[in-house]
Amino acid sequence: MEEGADPGGLIKVVHLLVLAGAWGMQMWVTFASGFLLFRALPRHTFGLVQSKLFPFYFHISMGCAFINLCILAPRHVWVQPTFWEASQLCLLLLSLTLATVNARWLEPRTTAAMWALQAMEKERGLGGEVPGSYQGPDPYRQLREKDPKYSALRRNFFRYHGLSSLSNLGCVLSNGLCLAGLALGLRSL
Repeated sequence: MEEGADPGGLIKVVHLLVLAGAWGMQMWVTFASGFLLFRALPRHTFGLVQSKLFPFYFHISMGCAFINLCILAPRHVWVQPTFWEASQLCLLLLSLTLATVNARWLEPRTTAAMWALQAMEKERGLGGEVPGSYQGPDPYRQLREKDPKYSALRRNFFRYHGLSSLSNLGCVLSNGLCLAGLALGLRSL
């Protein structure tokens, strides 16, 4: 294909479906399923579900960003790209980078820290309750106050979890901006 040439209809459809599919999946996993599952499942069951869901989710996000970059990169003029062309490529590269960091580095560390926390909690009979169902003092707070090892593991878990969440939000934002740019470029609706 010539640089800057108009891609065929199939390429446009694939690009839009992959980008919209990735963004829709990211919106669901980020803003709906996690909150619903957190409120409905026992704490350790929720962790188990997330440990199975997130590797798959991050790898799909990574694959979608890679496919979209492969579709867009060959068709753009590299000498003097427009602001939109350069922005779209940078946003997709950012999405690919963040999804890769999440899939290959942050998620395994977050999950390992979670398993270590759960092992300590199980030793003390914790983890089978649905979050927010405590009667009386919070047993997890008491455990943090009494056991410095547990407290350090919890900080480690939340450090990785926080970085993973920020990376995920970066992917959602990047893909959302790409979709907004595509929508603004529509000639008719």
